[in-house]
Amino acid sequence: MIETIPKNKQLILFDGVCNLCNSSVLYVIKRDKNNKFLFAPLQSEIGVELINQFNIDTSKTDSILLYTPKSNTLKYRSSAVMHVAKRLGFPSNLLTLFFVVPTFIRNWAYDYIAKNRYKWFGKKDACMIPTPELKSKFLA
Repeated sequence: MIETIPKNKQLILFDGVCNLCNSSVLYVIKRDKNNKFLFAPLQSEIGVELINQFNIDTSKTDSILLYTPKSNTLKYRSSAVMHVAKRLGFPSNLLTLFFVVPTFIRNWAYDYIAKNRYKWFGKKDACMIPTPELKSKFLA
């Protein structure tokens, strides 16, 4: 299934039951003027396939992954967020200023938010179902 992702796109894998993650996906969709991103829940078939291919420990990384099929690479945690923001234009791309912060510090902050996201923002019973207008941006 991974081979079906167009090489000119990037795939954002997100926690499909997380309210913060779902809101973040809608934020990216609204600002993705160049139509560079596709989306899939981590819990989906393609999500599980990528997690297995890259040997991701989901007990440590469970909220966002950014897959680039052209280079067959996977970014995660704070690096994934900033690489997405870089492609969204101003003012979202200002997040890339945090690349100067050492990764272990960025990831500490990221992990703190990720660990508390259900408590702070809530959780759905099932993955988000995209509207018909957005369906083409999602992989199952």
